Amino acid sequence: MSETVAVTGATGFIGRNLIEKLVKDGRQVRALTRHSRSDTENVRWITGTLDDTDALNRLVSGAGAVIHCAGRVRGRSLQDFLDTNLGGTANIERAALLQDPLPRFLLISSLAAREPDLSWYAESKRQAEQSMIANAGSMRWTIYRPTAVYGPGDKELAPLLKATRLGILPVTGSRSSRFGLIYVTDLVAAITAWLDSEKVIQGVYELDDGTPGGYDHERVKVIASQVWKHPVYSLPVPVAMIQLIATINLCLARLLDYSPMLTPGKVRELRHPDWVCDISRLTAILGWKPSQRLQDTLKQTVILKKQ
Repeated sequence: MSETVAVTGATGFIGRNLIEKLVKDGRQVRALTRHSRSDTENVRWITGTLDDTDALNRLVSGAGAVIHCAGRVRGRSLQDFLDTNLGGTANIERAALLQDPLPRFLLISSLAAREPDLSWYAESKRQAEQSMIANAGSMRWTIYRPTAVYGPGDKELAPLLKATRLGILPVTGSRSSRFGLIYVTDLVAAITAWLDSEKVIQGVYELDDGTPGGYDHERVKVIASQVWKHPVYSLPVPVAMIQLIATINLCLARLLDYSPMLTPGKVRELRHPDWVCDISRLTAILGWKPSQRLQDTLKQTVILKKQ
């Protein structure tokens, strides 16, 4: 409990929930932030970016564990993603490797890294994993690949889940496609289980909520109907239309200089038939088991607003 935990991505969706839990557990946290913030009893904020060597050195100095949550999910090119997801990971890893003793290192990657050919994002995540493994030396490292993470304050799955409250479930992939989900507090619990463990947990581990076979659109529709107590209907989105929108969005992003979320690569991710995880290896090693499934959390995810 006395070790300092260094965290990147601390102001993002997963990072905010993680910091909250670490503080609740009485841990000392050092967290990276782009904008200056006031320190608290348990959290010391380090102002800087993943390109700032001095800030990263101060972030990890004397830390017993580094949890790298930061990453880019929007971009106009492969290089946009590589600059942050590969370059940023390499930078924080180099800073950690300068420490004596070496800290433990947990990289929060993405299940998308399992299919690097689908998108720039997926490719950048896979390259970040490979780079970290190749250069970690004797530092104890672990990689988590969570599937889609959701909860109050999430912005990616929120529109889809909110639509079910209105009786609509947009369907962008095949009806037979299966996917995993994980509630943010379960992911945080897996991270803190890693922190608490004295075992050497080296490897790449997938995480979802453990629902056998994952979810498909029909299962989500049934769950939403039960939670909201009214019918929920599928709204198929034509593939050609969403691909066209994604292509136009990417062109506009390059023209108007913004970072798009919906790109042709993201469409390929959405249409991939299998995003289900096998959590048995991590459960066997850590004893971690997810406790929340969509039927337990849909209402609070949609109704509650977490800042």
